[in-house]
Amino acid sequence: MANEKKSNNFKINPILIYVIVIAGFIALNYFGGSGFQDSTKISSSKFDEYLNKGQIEKVIVYNNTQGEAYLTKAALTDKANAKVSKDMLGNANKGPHFSFDTGNQESFQKKIEKAKQEGKIKDFDFQAKSNWSELLITLLPFIIIIGIWILIMRRMSGGAGGGGGQIFNIGKSRAKLFDEKTEVKTTFKDVAGLEGAKEEIQEIVEFLKTPEKYTILGGKIPKGALLVGPPGTGKTLLAKAVAGEAKVPFFSLSGSDFVEMFVGVGASRVRDLFKQAKDKAPSIIFIDEIDAVGRARGKNNMSGGNDERENTLNQLLTEMDGFGTNTHVIVIAATNRADVLDKALMRAGRFDRQIYVDLPDIRERKEIFEVHLAPLKKVENLDTEFLAKQTPGFSGADIANVCNEAALIAARNNKTAVDKQDFLDAVDRIVGGLEKKNKIVTTEEKHAIAVHEAGHATVSWMLEHAAPLIKVTIVPRGQSLGAAWYLPEERLIVRPDQMLDEMCATMGGRAAEKVVFNKISTGALSDLEKVTKQARAMVTIYGLNDKIGNITYYDSTGQSEYSFSKPYSEETALVIDKEISIMIENEYQRAIKILEDNKEKLEQLAAILIEKEVIFKDDLETIFGKRPFNIPPEETDIV
Repeated sequence: MANEKKSNNFKINPILIYVIVIAGFIALNYFGGSGFQDSTKISSSKFDEYLNKGQIEKVIVYNNTQGEAYLTKAALTDKANAKVSKDMLGNANKGPHFSFDTGNQESFQKKIEKAKQEGKIKDFDFQAKSNWSELLITLLPFIIIIGIWILIMRRMSGGAGGGGGQIFNIGKSRAKLFDEKTEVKTTFKDVAGLEGAKEEIQEIVEFLKTPEKYTILGGKIPKGALLVGPPGTGKTLLAKAVAGEAKVPFFSLSGSDFVEMFVGVGASRVRDLFKQAKDKAPSIIFIDEIDAVGRARGKNNMSGGNDERENTLNQLLTEMDGFGTNTHVIVIAATNRADVLDKALMRAGRFDRQIYVDLPDIRERKEIFEVHLAPLKKVENLDTEFLAKQTPGFSGADIANVCNEAALIAARNNKTAVDKQDFLDAVDRIVGGLEKKNKIVTTEEKHAIAVHEAGHATVSWMLEHAAPLIKVTIVPRGQSLGAAWYLPEERLIVRPDQMLDEMCATMGGRAAEKVVFNKISTGALSDLEKVTKQARAMVTIYGLNDKIGNITYYDSTGQSEYSFSKPYSEETALVIDKEISIMIENEYQRAIKILEDNKEKLEQLAAILIEKEVIFKDDLETIFGKRPFNIPPEETDIV
């Protein structure tokens, strides 16, 4: 039995086969022919010259047309024959030493018989010679080229190297299989937050474990679940947890694994994937970044009816809900571009459930921090709630990066444990970029930067709905020369006055330059970009402008990005541009008014900023006093 199993697993290395074939031809040439001896082609007159001198010992004629001459030992000692006395390896050449054309058969035979009678040659022979070895040697380069091509095809299909498997398996699925033999350590316990998404995913896993719990009531398991959300929110992590929790085969691959340069390969791989999954049913298929293959059909006019990606998508649609559908194969997919997916892929019966994996809130960020802080050597009583408050808008991947960066910063500073300041420095590093300590900034530029950042801080302090300030710095980081750090309130809906206050605070930097220096600079580029996007969104997306009215030009289906025409007229475009300009200019003038009323405090704050380079909320309270608005309790203990 053991011998049988061993023979079944035996695989032949194709490279070894080619080496053996080439070595065989060399051996055939060496042992079957004349080895590495050198045979020089000569004319018939030159042969007659050697023959008349008595320097030829033996002649063999093949097929009455080709002759080979062997020189005598005495002739080989002659300097004139030094070239043929040695072979390619430097050894004595045993012959044949010359080859020649015999010409007319009868005359050559008479000539050779006469030379033997006169003692000028010892022996001669006429033989028949087959040309199959020469033919094989001629075909050897073609055999090698075909062998190399086969190796390339095997490597493209994942079967090269050690050899074995099918030669043309390029149409086979590249999915990685996780089953009871594969150890997957990620479980639902490792997925912090995402309670709603985990609940739905867990339900799918439980159905595969105990289907009778649901089928007894007549229920049917969803055929597919689509995980949608921004990058880094944990979609792939959820899939890993499913692979670790499910006691069924789990096939994992990316949407790009279906795409290949050869026509029909994508559809073939889809068929093979579902065939493997059905053979091991009940099973789960996970397709990461499905938008690589699932984009809506017919949007790219440059591709014809035989577009390879569309053929692959058509096959995927058929496998998920066609005549031969197997209900015990569940497809889980992940994407952050659900708006570009084909409608046929999104309908009920294929992806029945769309699970939105959103950015974590403050409670979920705290849970995520606790997961990623576990392997770190940190100080005791580290406040994870404080860290969660300092990272608004961070995804799970961002938080993992913060924890890793904090550990690197602590190690760089020769600390024995990671502390609170390391995490704050890590947030600064990730959000603002690397601190540029050697950047040359003149005194005049430093004063302008300090006034600019102090303007942001002053205006945001005086506005009710502006985000609370954490700190202000004029230390260059990344592409910015300075920055004001805020802790934005996590709102589910945003009102116009809140958006306008944020725009006013953003324009505070340029307004401060105008108030203090009576001139402006290019330092407000990022501020202008931000407020322009906000104003355009208020006018064209959220319907918050009186002139345009309750109209939105936002297209949630993603069709507009493929259209070359605007969804509004030229007259409306002029109104939109005018309203955006008016909105931004109004907030700019409001920021100037606030700063003129507090010009002395603005300059005092800028002076402190030049001296310390980094100031915090306490410094603003010293100058301006407490904020004149009611701050929510959860924000009062931020810094």
